[in-house]
Amino acid sequence: MVRLLPVMLAAYFMAYIDRTNVALAKTQLQADVGISATAFGLGAGVFFISYAFLEVPSSLVMHRVGPRRWITRIALTWGALSAAMMFVQGEWSFYVLRFFLGMAEAGLYPTLMYMVTLWFSQKHRATVVGFIYLAPTVALIVGNPMGGALMEFDGALGLHGWQWMFLIEGIVTMFVGVLVWFGLPDAPGDAKWLTSEEAEVLSARATGDGSDAGNRIRGNLGKAFGRPFIVIVALIYLFNQITNVGIVFNLPSIVEDLDIHGAFLIGLVSGSSGIGATIGVLLVPVVHRRFPNEVALIGILAAATAVTAAVFVLSSSPVVQILLIAVSMIFVFGTLPLFWSVAMARMSGVVAAAGLAFINTIGLLGGFIGPYAFGLAEDATGNPGAGLYVVIVSSVVGVALTPLLAGAVRKEDTAEAVVPVAR
Repeated sequence: MVRLLPVMLAAYFMAYIDRTNVALAKTQLQADVGISATAFGLGAGVFFISYAFLEVPSSLVMHRVGPRRWITRIALTWGALSAAMMFVQGEWSFYVLRFFLGMAEAGLYPTLMYMVTLWFSQKHRATVVGFIYLAPTVALIVGNPMGGALMEFDGALGLHGWQWMFLIEGIVTMFVGVLVWFGLPDAPGDAKWLTSEEAEVLSARATGDGSDAGNRIRGNLGKAFGRPFIVIVALIYLFNQITNVGIVFNLPSIVEDLDIHGAFLIGLVSGSSGIGATIGVLLVPVVHRRFPNEVALIGILAAATAVTAAVFVLSSSPVVQILLIAVSMIFVFGTLPLFWSVAMARMSGVVAAAGLAFINTIGLLGGFIGPYAFGLAEDATGNPGAGLYVVIVSSVVGVALTPLLAGAVRKEDTAEAVVPVAR
């Protein structure tokens, strides 16, 4: 954990900043280049379309070339494209650059999850994934104020503040790509700080029986895409991401609508959601160790999200509404380690590379739907907070899918006990 997680977190931290920093620029993009709320939602979400389209192919390439090479390539290309966002001139250039940014970043998250399956045993994976999710939660806490501070350079050298933000954060990402190349071994056998015996023990604990059947593509992809529990996990994840991404991409405008002004102050207040998210990814794995029924916890957290969003809609106090969003992020982000723990326990090898990418692909479609649905709700009502109705609906659907997941997991585990799945 000490050797790997700092490098993995640095990559995911910058990925999250570079995909969400556009939220801080929403109002300025509307004023400077005429991008409406609906157009912004479409542009913010189109990132996830290209990301989703290339998620599985990218992960299969990663399985061949290794995580270190692939994450380095991803970071260098997405950093360059993130910096290129400073050249947005209107809606279509906004759409195109966001689309290419999604293409460049495709495969990053499932690659990180795949590395977890190579290095860590199942009993530690929910905890490790929770630590990895500290990257986006900390990005929410410090990334929003950091981006807001960069936007205060508005007018320097003739550039808008949002142009400075995209440029500087893109360049930093490219430096992180170099860090990954020098600091992230692919697997235990590649780590210079481990003896060969230590590497063998870690690999054996991570992969279980050590069978190599799961490393052959032919005959295994059906296990990654067609198993009912994977499909249902992916669908619940989709509705989680509608809520997650919808809130993250629209929170600065919601905060601004509450009569809070100034780019840095808006970023600072928006960062409060990251505090809730951080609590979630740290607390839920602890709860999971004492209450090991992952599926039941997923349903409980989805129900809690729906209730919190409903109270937000009924409240008229700006302070209470901001606190409620922070609380909702405890549940929204806290659910994430559970999704991946359910999936990782039942796949490895190329099945894990493809299956984890498939789940993330479906979730990424929620990343497209969320911002677009929030934008439609805002344009229809004139109120950025109207997107919380979307949160209520998506969370209720997630609750309804939970019993189906419980049944599918029971069937999967029963079948595996009788005829072990190739791993």
